[in-house]
Amino acid sequence: MSRFSEFAAALLDPGKACPPGLISANGADPGNRFAVYRNNVLSSLINALADNYPVVAQLVGEEFFRAMAGVYVQSAAPCSPIMSDYGADFARFIEQFEPAASVPYLADVARLERLQVEACHAADAQPMSGERIVEVLSSPTLAAHLKIGLHPSLRLLQSPFAVVAVWAAHQQEPPVPFEPYSAQNALVLRHGLDVEVQAISHAAHGFITALQQGLSLTAAIETAVERHTDLDVEQTLARLIRYQAITYLLPEQVTQ
Repeated sequence: MSRFSEFAAALLDPGKACPPGLISANGADPGNRFAVYRNNVLSSLINALADNYPVVAQLVGEEFFRAMAGVYVQSAAPCSPIMSDYGADFARFIEQFEPAASVPYLADVARLERLQVEACHAADAQPMSGERIVEVLSSPTLAAHLKIGLHPSLRLLQSPFAVVAVWAAHQQEPPVPFEPYSAQNALVLRHGLDVEVQAISHAAHGFITALQQGLSLTAAIETAVERHTDLDVEQTLARLIRYQAITYLLPEQVTQ
């Protein structure tokens, strides 16, 4: 192990001794100075997680959250100086963190909050005007084989729990009662400067997923309807138009 790796490992693990060779400029004990520095680093990382996952923190309480986050940070060094990037795999950690098992929807709430962070910092794109979209989609000949470009901030989440309801319940103080044990799909999208979180149907989730995968409008409808016959295409497209989620319409390239 290199000296840098040794230093980094000791920095995240309070159980490790101060790395050898450290010298304090003012003659103070290097071990004590390192302990203070390590505590500041760990606290900063835990605070970053609390900022990125506020509803998760509310669901389990500050003491439990900080203890859980403390375990996480000891094995998850930052990969970027941008703290909003920290904790990208926190939801996966929560799934495997046995003390959190009594809150089975906690990991999916973390996934939803992660998507909000991603949406907030996603690239920008100019949406098409609603009038132009409606004009093109009103022509059956043009609409049938269109590929629909979606805003880079758009994210989807499918969960066996009512993640949107749980998240929404914690957007006011005090949180309102919620029922988490029903499947729910989330659409996350930056609209202007705000990140919107909405519950969408299973059919809409399948349809928008197919559009994100590059399928044409016709193919996306067919794919979604194979599993969910209750797809309301007009309502789903109207929602995407209303939230300025459509950035382009292109004719599908048909190979001979």
